[in-house]
Amino acid sequence: MALHPLECALTVSHSSLLIVLLGPTGSGKTALSLALAEHFGGEIVNCDSVAIYRDFDIGTAKPTMAERGRVPHHLFDSVGPTAYVTAGEYSRQARKVLEEIKTRGSLPIVVGGTGLYLQALLEGLFAGPERSEELRDRLRRRAKNKSYLHRLLYRLDPVAAAKIHSHDTPKLIRAIEVCLASRKEMSEMWKEGRDPLQGFHILRLGLNPERVALYQRINQRAQQMFDSGLVEETGSMLEKYGDAARPLSSLGYKQAVQLFRGEVDRDTAIQAAQQAHRNYAKRQMTWFRREPHVAWLAGFGDEPGIQQRAVELVEHELAS
Repeated sequence: MALHPLECALTVSHSSLLIVLLGPTGSGKTALSLALAEHFGGEIVNCDSVAIYRDFDIGTAKPTMAERGRVPHHLFDSVGPTAYVTAGEYSRQARKVLEEIKTRGSLPIVVGGTGLYLQALLEGLFAGPERSEELRDRLRRRAKNKSYLHRLLYRLDPVAAAKIHSHDTPKLIRAIEVCLASRKEMSEMWKEGRDPLQGFHILRLGLNPERVALYQRINQRAQQMFDSGLVEETGSMLEKYGDAARPLSSLGYKQAVQLFRGEVDRDTAIQAAQQAHRNYAKRQMTWFRREPHVAWLAGFGDEPGIQQRAVELVEHELAS
């Protein structure tokens, strides 16, 4: 069912409304965000920690250039492959973009699956201690033992350790740094000194498709990434940047690196990528279920019925 433009009464102003579209990888966030943006005259703001990197396209499932040409998109391809963008830096950039969209009288639609980035944007982050490069270097050396950092953080702060994946070295190092420098648990500091986003009324829309169907889509998409040249893209990035390219450690790319280097065969790499994406989707839903006041939509974002229901929810917010 095609979506039709709203009458002027509903599009006069949405200067204070912010749509946050969340959900697991493969749930159709891009399709729904495009439908809403075209319907309401909106602008899409990326909230995915890998899609912000330039040159990495196949394994990130970014909107295509044709899709980005349909409505304004922000914070895609915004940093170089070797940059490290903290949640706090993302929040500063995204809040600036939201204010600019608000000034134009357009509807901002934040889309993505990185829970920590979303938390930083909406709730703000605590004022943690300064970085210690000496400590970070020591921890990076110890990170060669894949489980060491996670076990160390678990001893310092079990709550924080439960929220950070055991292979997410940058987040583990920062959490350990915070605990050691402040002599407090980082999970307790999360509750202190936050700077919530001001000036917006937030409508959270969550996609929650049936689990078996979601996993089938995830498997198909991972297979398609490899069929579309993921390994070739990965090899090109390795030649340009080496291991310094941060997205190479992310889902899909990590398995493509192993295949490119001959460490695994193609079928093993694809199956590992599929499993990693399924595990990530499960972690995303665990995180997003803690988000307050989410209007959950039981389906995929490209389904006409789901799109129509999302439009109705936004219309209700605008009318009220």
